Amino acid sequence: MALTERISGFVARTFPTSWKVRISKYSIGHRFPVFVIAEVGINHNGSLEIAKQLIDASAESGCQAVKFQKRTVPVVYTEEELAKPRAVDRAVLETAIKRRVLSPEAVDRLQKSNFVDSTNGDLKWALEFTEEEYKDLFAYANEKGLVAFASPWDLESVDVLERLNVPCYKIASASITYIQLLEKIKATGKPTIISTGMSTMGQVLTAMNIFGEREIIVLHTVSTYPAADEDLNLAVIKTLQDTFPRVPIGYSGHEKGILPTLSAVALGASVVERHITLDKTMFGTDQSASLEPAELTELVQGIRQWESAKGTGIKSILPAEVPIMEKLRGTNKT
Repeated sequence: MALTERISGFVARTFPTSWKVRISKYSIGHRFPVFVIAEVGINHNGSLEIAKQLIDASAESGCQAVKFQKRTVPVVYTEEELAKPRAVDRAVLETAIKRRVLSPEAVDRLQKSNFVDSTNGDLKWALEFTEEEYKDLFAYANEKGLVAFASPWDLESVDVLERLNVPCYKIASASITYIQLLEKIKATGKPTIISTGMSTMGQVLTAMNIFGEREIIVLHTVSTYPAADEDLNLAVIKTLQDTFPRVPIGYSGHEKGILPTLSAVALGASVVERHITLDKTMFGTDQSASLEPAELTELVQGIRQWESAKGTGIKSILPAEVPIMEKLRGTNKT
């Protein structure tokens, strides 16, 4: 069966109802305000203090949600991968030691080498919050009026997030072909956001068919950090809208600046996700592709300005134009 035929059957079978998804108190779709997610991700560098500062900045900027990432380190990474040497910022390692998330052997190795003999595993463990720490962070975000959730990268992480009672899930681009994970998230019955970086339309369709009649949001994404403007391919937003006409379509951006994200909103994105950082020069792989608080504020303000300016699409004479018309008629009398 041709892909277009499969897509046509999918749309008719799966989404017979209205184009709207409900997450917490927010309705998401083309008739509602853009749902803005601040992606904290791993930009907290394993520090609860930094994570809370990022939550504060997200709330102050006008975002509706913050998103983290949840991994079970020994499940997601092989022993060989964890053992690879990797330079890690000393402050990150010292914070991890204070939080007691590194093994005694790792602590001994680091201290004996003056924090030079670090590994990829040291970093992965340092960046991973415990269940109790996530409980604290999610409660803190809720107090700030934000929806808080995470992208689980493995099956055990779904169990953790279920115990934390997250209101929705995000499937990272890297997980879109992880069928068992998708099926487990589907079984929770909660709204799910799917990022589509590094995937074909066929792979997106397969993921969508797994969820069936579910509350789904699909985000166009380019999985490079930072993404070059010429690689963003924002026209895919329209392609996804045409392919899944009753599904809210959004955009997860990793580019520098805010103009492409504003353009995505103008193209009809119902959800926008951008990484947030306190400082782009901080240690971490995602910092340079993130927005600092002032930029995120500017982005949200730009989105709200667009929503105010876009109007209804109905061509008519505005009440404010009537006095101008009457004045012009008066000057045209002979």
